[in-house]
Amino acid sequence: MKKSYRIKKNIEFQHVFKKGKSFANRQFVIYVLKKRDQENFRIGLSVSKKIGNAVKRNEIKRYLRQCFTELKENIDKGNDYVIIARKPAAEMNFHEVKSSLQHVLKVAKVLKVNNN
Repeated sequence: MKKSYRIKKNIEFQHVFKKGKSFANRQFVIYVLKKRDQENFRIGLSVSKKIGNAVKRNEIKRYLRQCFTELKENIDKGNDYVIIARKPAAEMNFHEVKSSLQHVLKVAKVLKVNNN
């Protein structure tokens, strides 16, 4: 995932938390902030130390980045997304993470549905 697709600075995270809307399921909370002047979306990932050791947290972040890479054609451009992983995400494999993320993105109405 390119640098232009990431949210890194704490102040940017705080801006999304304050101004954005949140959507959740059991595994993830997503904050969505609409940005008109942005040509692509940006994501920020937050995985708490409560979820597991560094290896497990990094695995979850890798899964989430890969999901966004695979879904990027169907995700609304011009938004900032902050994804917070909850405890049940630690026991999930990649396909479960992807389906859960798709579910919460559909709830947020930012994922275009393919009729394949």
